[in-house]
Amino acid sequence: MDLVLKKSGLGYLYQSDDFDVLLSGNLPEGLQSLATDSHADEEVFGAENGARLIALKRDVAQGNNPASTEIDLPSGAGMLTYRIDIERVDSDGMTGILSVITDISETRHRERILKTLLRELSHRSKNLLAIIQGIATQTARQALSLDYFLVKFRGRIQSLSYSQDLVTDSSWRGAYLFTLTERQVSAYWPASETPIAIRGINAHLSPNATLHIGLALHELIVNSASYGAIASGINSLTIDCFETMFDNSEAIELAWIEHLPPANPLKETEEHTFARTVLERVVPVAIGGRAMYMTAPDRIEYHLTIPSREYEIITRVEE
Repeated sequence: MDLVLKKSGLGYLYQSDDFDVLLSGNLPEGLQSLATDSHADEEVFGAENGARLIALKRDVAQGNNPASTEIDLPSGAGMLTYRIDIERVDSDGMTGILSVITDISETRHRERILKTLLRELSHRSKNLLAIIQGIATQTARQALSLDYFLVKFRGRIQSLSYSQDLVTDSSWRGAYLFTLTERQVSAYWPASETPIAIRGINAHLSPNATLHIGLALHELIVNSASYGAIASGINSLTIDCFETMFDNSEAIELAWIEHLPPANPLKETEEHTFARTVLERVVPVAIGGRAMYMTAPDRIEYHLTIPSREYEIITRVEE
């Protein structure tokens, strides 16, 4: 029987109506004193929990109705949780109270982790929906027709999904800047012998930064694919990331520098106005950083300062 109890993980304590210990077995480590001291409940479980347990035993002894409770017990290994099932037993002329003690610490720990993950998922889902709502609203304001809205909205949602895929694949830890950039660029600049140059620090971005910087890159890439270097099939743009300071704290700066071909001067359009809103306001506000977007007949520059809370530098390139 003892072997069966050990394999089941159950411990038991059989007491008289006066709480004298009659039998015990396989009590969890740290609870063994319950087997030798009939009044050890408060000492082992604490005054409040011990008093509650004693009251339950009295009720069971008087009313014959089983009872159950859970008790959390701090330990050096973390919080331990025990379920105690109490019932009155009459057997072989013996009358008493049987307490079956089960260590459910691992189960409760998994439940707490799951609840935390579900709360985090709910929070992140709400953030994602807010981003989508913002994209829909801003796109609708600039839409000249329903078809125009659908094309632009789908493109932006697809861009967001690229970034979200990277975040999800990393178990919500974020994404590397270079991977994010390559993923956003790939839809408009297929792999070729002259890939777009991405230089500097390959920072690991937070989930929030990944989603919003992905949107910024999308607007820059779409504009380039419409009027700039990508549209002309030339590799005249560079993307660089380097360390800087922001509000007296460490930061990084993402710099997009694109040289425009003479035949394709920059065109001011409604779509370009939307891009400015995203690049100059939406993205820097979302990450708590700073942005500068400059356009000229021969070039486009975008500089985004990213505060340290939105990234970490895991590896550094040796100079």
